[in-house]
Amino acid sequence: MPHKHSNHILDFSLKPNPDYPKFTHLSDLDRLYSFTYFIHSFSLLPSSPYGFRQILSLKSTPLRSFCQAYCQDAGAKFEENLNVFKSDNFDADAFVQSKCHSLNESVSYSSYAFTQSSAEIRHLCSYLVDLKRASAEEMRRGVYANYKAFIRTSKEISDLEGELSSMRNLLSTQATLVHNLAEGVHIDSLSDTPDGSATTGSLNNEVQEPSDVEKWCTEFPDFLDVLLAERRIDEALASLDEGERVVSEAKEKKTLAPAMLLSLQTTITERRQRLADQLAEAACQPSTRGAELRVAISALKKLGDGPRAHTLLLNAHYQRYQYNMQSLRPSSTSYGGAYTAALSQLVFSAIAQAASDSLAIFGKETAYTSELVMWATKQTEAFAILVKRHALASSAAAGGLRSAAECVQIALGHCSLLEGRGLALCPVLLKLFRPSVEQALDANLKRIEESTAALAAADDWELSYPPTAGRLSGRTSAAASGMMAYQHKLSSSAHRFNSMVQLEADYAAFPIASAGFFRRCRTLLSMQLGSKTLDGLFQVFNSYVNMLIKALPGSMEEEASFEGSGNKIVRMAETEAQQIALLANASLLADELLPRAAMKLSPLNQANYKDDFS
Repeated sequence: MPHKHSNHILDFSLKPNPDYPKFTHLSDLDRLYSFTYFIHSFSLLPSSPYGFRQILSLKSTPLRSFCQAYCQDAGAKFEENLNVFKSDNFDADAFVQSKCHSLNESVSYSSYAFTQSSAEIRHLCSYLVDLKRASAEEMRRGVYANYKAFIRTSKEISDLEGELSSMRNLLSTQATLVHNLAEGVHIDSLSDTPDGSATTGSLNNEVQEPSDVEKWCTEFPDFLDVLLAERRIDEALASLDEGERVVSEAKEKKTLAPAMLLSLQTTITERRQRLADQLAEAACQPSTRGAELRVAISALKKLGDGPRAHTLLLNAHYQRYQYNMQSLRPSSTSYGGAYTAALSQLVFSAIAQAASDSLAIFGKETAYTSELVMWATKQTEAFAILVKRHALASSAAAGGLRSAAECVQIALGHCSLLEGRGLALCPVLLKLFRPSVEQALDANLKRIEESTAALAAADDWELSYPPTAGRLSGRTSAAASGMMAYQHKLSSSAHRFNSMVQLEADYAAFPIASAGFFRRCRTLLSMQLGSKTLDGLFQVFNSYVNMLIKALPGSMEEEASFEGSGNKIVRMAETEAQQIALLANASLLADELLPRAAMKLSPLNQANYKDDFS
């Protein structure tokens, strides 16, 4: 195989070739090295007819002359460059550093360029990731924003399809009528001819009795009227289907006269509409329920009016539970949890039954499923408004966190049963109930702070075990000693403060207004209120610590510096034992109350708290 530079060598022997390497920009030493490497590359090709040895053998070629002249000139300059090394003042380190300086600069520039490129690539990757997240969020917002419009458009398209079907049937009827009129005009024109009367008379004589199909068409309207009057829906549907089949066969085989065919089509259309109206009226009756309602809706769907049938099904379930709600009257003296339980039982049972009937009759078609979800959401919102008006409003205003949390928990318990049917409505309830629960939480924390301030005003700052320690006298000594070891000595106000927030189940026996505070923490966590609850406890604790500081001697002069203390009156701790009691209250509450509260509310922080309902 010829070498890729063989053509260049041939050309070089004749004339200068611009493709040859240029040596003018190099130093003498580099020029010699480059030329030597260039010549050496040809010496490695012994198989080439124009190898290095063959070129040197051509004494008359310009290449040999060029090589000799260049080598002499390069050798002379090389000797001059070697004089640097022969000098007595030659410094090897300086020579090496000067030669390596340019190399270091090129390496540093390459490293800097690589670092800049890496930073730009990382920045581009980060930008692409942010762009992906933003596009996903924008798509999610667009879907939620246009969901109702999509459902409304789907229903309008379905209604439009029904109208187009009706127009198609009407057009077919009009075409048949025009065809019959044209045939009637043709028959009249034939009867005007001299032979027309004779022909007509012969035909009348030949057709003396109607056929079986004509007899069936004559009896069909009366038979349908009887079925509709007796509400025999299945038989009426079967008869209508049979009538449609007879019409199709008559059109294909021409077995019926046009006038009779038109009469049969009109009969089928009128009876079909009458049956649909009858089924719709039955579905709207409060007395129609259960299997009878499902039969009516299913028959209406078979008649080709599915959207209307599904809407009537949902309205029937709505009217039923509205009728049952008439016996449920909330009163100011009744317990809010009982009203919430009764109301949620009615509403969510109706939603569950509607979902079951919709799935059984219409299946999982998207249009019907979407309408069911929107209807269930609307009913859930109406239920939440009633609960807030008759149960949560009074509890929230009075700071009844316990009753408010129990109402919410009851409603969520009934609502969560619908998740097995594909209806996740709990977020709707949480969003609507959250403001009321927040109000109850704030009022409850405010009441704890005020109660603690009143107790601190009458506290004698004497350390003692909690009152429950005296109840252990009837127990065994081992159990009593274990319980005593678990209790801490605090003053009376600190004991009551600790019992009002109730971090442990040991303090649940106190019959006070705020007992069981953390029993509602699960409900608060489900409503994304754990952080707000913990912040409120910190504020209450800080207020109590400020009152303890105010009880120290000499703090009256600095009263204005304690924020949140206001004009609250606190008994002064005059003795050293009383002052130690103040310190014990603050330290034990800080070591026992707040850490346990944080542990109670820690699942919220572990779940990367995001307030989606703000």
